[in-house]
Amino acid sequence: MASSTAVERPVTDLKKLMKGKDTRAAGLFASAAYPTSETLSIALENKESNPTEAIALLREILNHPSSTSEVLRIKEQAISSLAEILSQEKKAEELRSLLTDLRPYFSLVPKAKTAKIVRGIIDAVAKIPGTSGLQIALCREMVEWTRSEKRMFLRQRVEARLAALLMDSNEYAEALSLLTNLVREVRRLDDKLLLVDIDLLECKLHFSLRNLPKAKAALTAARTAANAIYVPPAQQGTIDLQSGILHAEEKDYKTGFSYFFEAFEAFNALDDPRAVFSLKYMLLCKIMTNQADDVGSLISSKAGLEYTGVELDAMKAVAEAYSKRSLKDFEEALKTFREQLERDPIVHRHLSSLYDTLLEQNLCRLIEPFSRVEISHISELMGLPIDAVEKKLSQMILDKKFAGTLDQGAGCLIIFDDVKPDGIYPLTLETISNISKVVDSLYLKSAKIMA
Repeated sequence: MASSTAVERPVTDLKKLMKGKDTRAAGLFASAAYPTSETLSIALENKESNPTEAIALLREILNHPSSTSEVLRIKEQAISSLAEILSQEKKAEELRSLLTDLRPYFSLVPKAKTAKIVRGIIDAVAKIPGTSGLQIALCREMVEWTRSEKRMFLRQRVEARLAALLMDSNEYAEALSLLTNLVREVRRLDDKLLLVDIDLLECKLHFSLRNLPKAKAALTAARTAANAIYVPPAQQGTIDLQSGILHAEEKDYKTGFSYFFEAFEAFNALDDPRAVFSLKYMLLCKIMTNQADDVGSLISSKAGLEYTGVELDAMKAVAEAYSKRSLKDFEEALKTFREQLERDPIVHRHLSSLYDTLLEQNLCRLIEPFSRVEISHISELMGLPIDAVEKKLSQMILDKKFAGTLDQGAGCLIIFDDVKPDGIYPLTLETISNISKVVDSLYLKSAKIMA
């Protein structure tokens, strides 16, 4: 009974000190007090009004020497809260040092709980903008620590995270080497859930390197592993999103649209920010299949209205320009929404192809009334440099988009009349072929008679 009173009294005194704003004294008092859930709640109450003091109180809880099961549970909650506050305050270096300071604590808790805490702190660092270099350094440190501590389960997950960060930093060679070793190791252990993640990473990496056959093989491996286990909806959405990207890359936009739709439904149900990108790629597929008129109806649908914003406005502007067959509006859309269109590698790749198609259609429409026209006149009508127009016309002639030739000396384009093929030639060849069959048949009959 006396011990119970001894535990309760510091908490009561701590409340009085907090109300009196004597937070430094409260922190010192908390260090001597036995950590309780109430002590933790008092620290959290202070995180909005005075995050510095909240951080100090949470650190006092973590530094308490006691290691009973109750204290370890409270410390786990304190770690989670401290990581959240440090992330909100954008104190990335303190999060990094926190992960180092917690290593003695990790020896007292189960390995699964350690993995959860480590990944949680790394996620907290990831929420702070501009910390990709720090995240890579942090992951490298944790990989070395897990190797020395022989924590293979955690090491594999941290290495997978490191490979993803390296890929985002365009360090493809190191990321590929890391993933190759990791895939071999995880397949031997038959950890299918982790294997799905790694195969998806490998697929994204090969796609970034423009190696589509290996990207498809990695995606097939991810699907095979996913079919053998229960896959969380977010991960299934990632598989569908990557499938749509690969099908769109192969110009199979209808199949790509269906995969993007599946991914959108999965992410939308989870309120995942990737839902808007799935919807954006759905609109891209509609534009690429000459169904630009459907873009407006998709955006104004119930699902589309939830994600109204600059990403969808960009696709709507492209769809309107394509419907009008207007290069000027298309270029204006690319300038206005440069961040959403040109800096998205998936959209940019397909819009480049779309721009070429639109340019060809406009050139064909302009040169149709002429048999001979100056290239400078076409350039003036198109609003494009003469060199660009001349290069595109020569490419179209070689691709047999129209019959003609470039007179570079005179600076003119000469368009030939479309010569209709004479039907007598294929008919003559067919007749000769039939006569040959008749002669062969008569030869066989005569040979039989002579025998």
